[in-house]
Amino acid sequence: MLPKVARVLAAPALVVAVVYGSVAALNGLPVVLWTDACLGLLALGVYALALHARSRPPLRAVWGRVFRRPLTVVAALVLAAYALVGLLDSVHFRPAEPGPENTASATRYSSQVLSLLDVALAPLRTRAEKSYSAPLATHAYVKESIERDGGVDRVHVRLRHGGSHLADPADRHADVTRSLIRAALLALSATGLAGAVLVLALARSRGEPLRPTLARLLAGAHAFPWRTGLAALAGLLFVVFGLALLASGYHVLGTDKVGQDVLYQTLKSVRTGIVIGTVSSLVMLPFAITLGLAAGYFRGWVDDVVQYAYTVLNSIPAVLLIAAAVLTLQIQMTNHPQLADSSVARADLRLFFLCLILGLTSWTNLCRLLRAETLKLSELDYVQAAITLGTRPARILARHILPNAMHIVLITVVLDFSTLVLAEAVLSYVGVGVDPTMESWGNMINSARLELAREPLVWWSVAAAFAFMFVLVLAANLFADAVRDAFDPRLRDQ
Repeated sequence: MLPKVARVLAAPALVVAVVYGSVAALNGLPVVLWTDACLGLLALGVYALALHARSRPPLRAVWGRVFRRPLTVVAALVLAAYALVGLLDSVHFRPAEPGPENTASATRYSSQVLSLLDVALAPLRTRAEKSYSAPLATHAYVKESIERDGGVDRVHVRLRHGGSHLADPADRHADVTRSLIRAALLALSATGLAGAVLVLALARSRGEPLRPTLARLLAGAHAFPWRTGLAALAGLLFVVFGLALLASGYHVLGTDKVGQDVLYQTLKSVRTGIVIGTVSSLVMLPFAITLGLAAGYFRGWVDDVVQYAYTVLNSIPAVLLIAAAVLTLQIQMTNHPQLADSSVARADLRLFFLCLILGLTSWTNLCRLLRAETLKLSELDYVQAAITLGTRPARILARHILPNAMHIVLITVVLDFSTLVLAEAVLSYVGVGVDPTMESWGNMINSARLELAREPLVWWSVAAAFAFMFVLVLAANLFADAVRDAFDPRLRDQ
């Protein structure tokens, strides 16, 4: 038993060692926020679920049906990219303060809290302009007054960082084209390397030569859509390499009012959306599963109490509950500043509390579905036989009813993810969402309200937030459709 547990925990332990080894290499003091711990536990749970599905042939067959759809493979790659950005932004630390007094035994750390994503995006974070600049621009978006020939002219001045490597701003289009060509070549090279490794692995697993394996892969003759996966990987890598190469010399998505890079803000907002969508679901599950199974199995007064509870909760507008809870938290944090020792910790505590409130107000739909499914399952022969044999209700619920209702839980959680991501944007827009100092798509859209009324129009902040949020929600919905079709017995039979 112990060797098996050690093999299971070897991969997570290795990942943790590499991550915190990177923090140690940066001479930083690790900081674990509330949402960091939640995302770490969630990643461990997904890993355990993958191992469990791999060890069970029925579950492995169902998940195989999920990934046989080409669009599902594309959606999974996009979700993996978002998850990687969110996890990199969830490893926080305090950097060491520079100074000769810092020694190996006594190192002074800054009060600023950074993440590995901040280190990777340091050029975007530190290269600020004076004010607005359009995407890929070399001059400021707003005219400034400069003295020239004894007079004052209003001109678009040259940016300090955007396009500063160009001797002549007129060469911008050619420079951008060269960067995109380089990105395409890098993406094709990386995809070709991944394809070669894939062909070698498939040929080794099947015990056949490389040429027939490559021919079947190019013809799309495999059950798994490897060809679509490689094409999607090439497109994703082109976007990543293109953004990286262009961001080294330009503000790819422009800058905001205070000159901060919009691409940096958008990437930092990914973690907020993922936390809202996942942690809120984790908070919702215990209430929905426990109350739904209890109401459907015990019936009687238990069913009446559960129905009364979620009916009353649904009758109260969720926005009012969230607003009251957030205002209460703000008062408590003002009266008790020891709850958080930095602005990042305070913003994270508010985000964690917002996830709790969203989870406590969104369990009613899943509870209804589980109640109805439990009412049906409890009348089946194997459940009635277990009751006749005197099996305890807790064992019946855990061994016979919950496993047969897990497809509803999984489908609902995946479908609710996109709803919760959109809910964060709406709540932040009305001022009761995440902390204003935290990067989120909702705060970007909220701050863009006045920018859309400017003349000339400043459109890139809201466009960037909308595009990244749209891609995440679309990928989540496509993946949710495939999960629903694979796990729902009625749709699977069709």
